[in-house]
Amino acid sequence: MPVAPNDVRPFAGLDDVDRAILTELAADGRLPNNALAERVGVAPSTCLTRTRVLRECGAIRGFHAEVDPAAVGLPLQALVSVRLTAHERAAVDAFRARSVRLPGVVSVFHVAGAEDYVLHVRAASGDALRDFVLDHLAVDPAVQHTQTSLIFEQARGMG
Repeated sequence: MPVAPNDVRPFAGLDDVDRAILTELAADGRLPNNALAERVGVAPSTCLTRTRVLRECGAIRGFHAEVDPAAVGLPLQALVSVRLTAHERAAVDAFRARSVRLPGVVSVFHVAGAEDYVLHVRAASGDALRDFVLDHLAVDPAVQHTQTSLIFEQARGMG
């Protein structure tokens, strides 16, 4: 069943075809529309419309290239756990807004547990990683504590 162009549905309204499109694109974001349509069992025009609707409703956030960090001079990766000193919404929101703009930050995760945030960071060296923590986190009055874990290897899951 084709999706009308103005049909922007909430995530809960996704059907099996929508979920199949999302699964295929998560595995290969460069999959051409004709191949995607064939894999999910719909006409190319239907697939194109559904993919556009999935983008419009936010189910597809974007397409990106997964680049080897070493190829851009940032071979060292780490997860930096951050505990904040205060937990008022304004302080939490302000830290998140600052942290996503810090150099080398790939992702920022607001988490439950003993820590408040986990930052996925890329750096050129151990010294550069240490400088990142000291220059951007240790001096931030909103940060109470940090803990850095080096990433030895990363493997992408299917989810």
